[in-house]
Amino acid sequence: MWADNQQREPRTDQPDGPRRRATIHDVARLAGVSRQTVSRAVNDKGEIDPATKERVLEAARLLDYRPSRFARGLVRKGAVTAGLVIPDLMNPFFPEVAAGVLEAAEQRGWQVVVWDSRTDDTREREALDMLSHQADAVVGYFKNEDDVLARRLGGVPLVLLERGPQQTRFAAVGIDAAAGLEQGIAHLVRAGHRRIGMLDGDRIDAPGPRREAFLAEVRRHGLSVDESWVVMCPEHSVAGGEAGMERLLDSRPEITAVFGFNDLIAIGAMRAARRAGRRVPDDLAVMGFDGLSLGELVEPALTTLHLDKRQLGRLAVEQVARLRAGEEPLSGADAWVRPELVVRASA
Repeated sequence: MWADNQQREPRTDQPDGPRRRATIHDVARLAGVSRQTVSRAVNDKGEIDPATKERVLEAARLLDYRPSRFARGLVRKGAVTAGLVIPDLMNPFFPEVAAGVLEAAEQRGWQVVVWDSRTDDTREREALDMLSHQADAVVGYFKNEDDVLARRLGGVPLVLLERGPQQTRFAAVGIDAAAGLEQGIAHLVRAGHRRIGMLDGDRIDAPGPRREAFLAEVRRHGLSVDESWVVMCPEHSVAGGEAGMERLLDSRPEITAVFGFNDLIAIGAMRAARRAGRRVPDDLAVMGFDGLSLGELVEPALTTLHLDKRQLGRLAVEQVARLRAGEEPLSGADAWVRPELVVRASA
């Protein structure tokens, strides 16, 4: 039986923030046992009365208690483990971001656990649950909202990648898409293009920073454009770009230039344009975003808005270090990576 003063879960909420991570002391208080008994019960070690063990485990479940990985001997004493969640390791963009995280973490003597979520919601939640047990901080790409992230990670520090500081209450490292598109659209306009389309990688009902920046820039130059000039490419791949380009040419055959959400989509657009009898760049200029080395190898070489992907990862580690030191995270221009226009033969 639970005593009356043990029936209510101890508060682990903070009025203006996420739920505080439950501690071994909270479990011991709720179960009416010592810390040592809690440790023996949750780690299945030592002699313990079965009824007492059941009571401790029920208290741990109610509090969503996650045993310290240090107490469980999972890492060497004093080590820091950062969790890194990447959405697609087959996309060459993300391994470069991961390399920046790994390099910066290694310089600090940290360990990194990498999880490929494969853009799947279930795998993303699994990553959050696993890393809440094993990591001192988490860095990554997440589709879930802030409240979900806070609930699943408890008090584990979190740094979000490719979200601007104004888009989340967590520390973040963003990409200044507006600064990149300002350069890119100006380049296309100077070359005489007035009918510019976009192959976007975000959802049609959730315009991301790249689409918003594209539309803002073409309108700033006085070009007539609406949402029909934007075609969605759910697959962020060459094949996705090919399919999207075919649809865009069907709906807007008058276009003379196209901006791709990323370099893979832009390369797919070039392939589809050639099949449709459009010469690149004579009949159709093509511009990408990301600056993958692959863009130098295709013919014609891809004009792109180059992003220092390793710097994105390094900044994320800097944010983690600041959070662990109790400092304010980087904000403003310091928390953004700015793309730079690299002009090649495709536009």
